Amino acid sequence: MLSVAVVGGLHADARRQAVERLLTDVPGAVALHHDLATAATGTVVRTVRDRTGIVSAGEAPLVNDCACCALREDLVPELERLAADGVTRLAIVELWDSVEPKAMAEVVASAGLRLTGVITAVDPALVLPYLGNGDDLADAGLAAAATDQRTIADTFARQLEYAPVLALADSQEADDEDRALLAQLHPTARRIPIGHPSALGAEAHTPSPLATAALAGFDVESAAAAQHPACALLPAEADECGVSTLVWHRSRPFHPERLYAALEELACAAARSRGRFWLADRPDTLLHWDAAGGALCVESAGPWMASLPDAAWDMVPPVRRAAAALDWHPEHGDCCQHLVFTSPGLDRDGLELLLESCLLTDGEYAAGRTAWKRLPPAFDTLLEV
Repeated sequence: MLSVAVVGGLHADARRQAVERLLTDVPGAVALHHDLATAATGTVVRTVRDRTGIVSAGEAPLVNDCACCALREDLVPELERLAADGVTRLAIVELWDSVEPKAMAEVVASAGLRLTGVITAVDPALVLPYLGNGDDLADAGLAAAATDQRTIADTFARQLEYAPVLALADSQEADDEDRALLAQLHPTARRIPIGHPSALGAEAHTPSPLATAALAGFDVESAAAAQHPACALLPAEADECGVSTLVWHRSRPFHPERLYAALEELACAAARSRGRFWLADRPDTLLHWDAAGGALCVESAGPWMASLPDAAWDMVPPVRRAAAALDWHPEHGDCCQHLVFTSPGLDRDGLELLLESCLLTDGEYAAGRTAWKRLPPAFDTLLEV
């Protein structure tokens, strides 16, 4: 039965090394790649190659002027064709630079194909430069569609944090700080050196660690839950090699105006910050915090569990109920601040003081929810109300 592994990442050289490693290590493996760089001419170029070179090539027309849509429409039939040939053991879906693995993994799984691995290839020396790059993908020639408004930093962060396996290029420029940053950004990931194709693999009849990971299995639902704002598996406190992770957890809402006034400073305080937060004027709404490259995205992620009627709890996934239980407060339920900041040179004390200053004061807190809802709605524009 055909196995499918998705390999992505903005670090193109590392991604290509990882794919070559898998082609060498897994007999009967082929790599399927859609080059979105040609989208401006109206088509997406598809190539299929094995360890000896290109096996076939073709073009897929754009769908609704969207290169990613064309990729989705063309990918599944190609994978089904490979599954039917009975020869291919592993199909490696090598994503184009800015394509995010979550979307493609879900396309593969929803088609009933056997998705066995999702890997993001990383050059450790480039992690901080990419996380700090707030340029639009479009300006760098990396947009996947004319309407693509993502930045390099937020795209790279999602690629990095979704994959359970990180394939690490051998980088002479990487130092201990780079490796500590990578470990703190995604502490649960398996970090596997790509190595050299001649060192291990098919010739030695010994599967490399990367090949084993590509065939180990992958659960799309669990991966999505680990990224969902309500139950995200966020990093823990850490401090190593000049890199720190601050976990800030409080059971009191933010004052909307004071938090809004501090957003720019908070967004730039760390290379990466994310989590969920609680605004006093929207006490029933779980809000998502997502910052990289000095840019912050905030959005509603639905109601807090504490705001739901008892009858609705049975319709909530168990992982969400479990996450709420961990944060549960006798008075507020799961309503809380749970923000995580990771960066070299993090000013932990200054950051905590700034965050604390944005919370309701004792007097404001004591006034209760009815009074909170009358506070100036500073976030209406950001939340597109």
